[in-house]
Amino acid sequence: MPTTIAEQVAAAKLTIENLSPAQADAERAAGGALLVDIREADELAANGAFPDAIHAPRGMLEFYADPASAYHREDFDPGRRMILCCASGGRSALAVKALKELGYANVAHVDGGMKAWKEAGLPTAAG
Repeated sequence: MPTTIAEQVAAAKLTIENLSPAQADAERAAGGALLVDIREADELAANGAFPDAIHAPRGMLEFYADPASAYHREDFDPGRRMILCCASGGRSALAVKALKELGYANVAHVDGGMKAWKEAGLPTAAG
């Protein structure tokens, strides 16, 4: 059983779909996927946002995603293709695992997060 957060992230990445920034951007551009930025608001303001992404801070993600929750958001549909994004890919990997446990079957994350996205020269939006 993993004992450090790094081990938990590595274990999660073995069981989820890991997309490169280019793969995620292609799905976004084609209109086939909803990007969900799980970073905190101050991170978006400081580093920019993923284009066309909705914002769902990590601490509220499961509450927004669960249709039985009082905080459920209509953007979240267990049958919809969703790609989670964070700063470097750790939080989003763990978040994909959590959504899968809630019944989301078609969910992935941007491996490397915003850092890798910017390194790939992909567009960002104002945070």
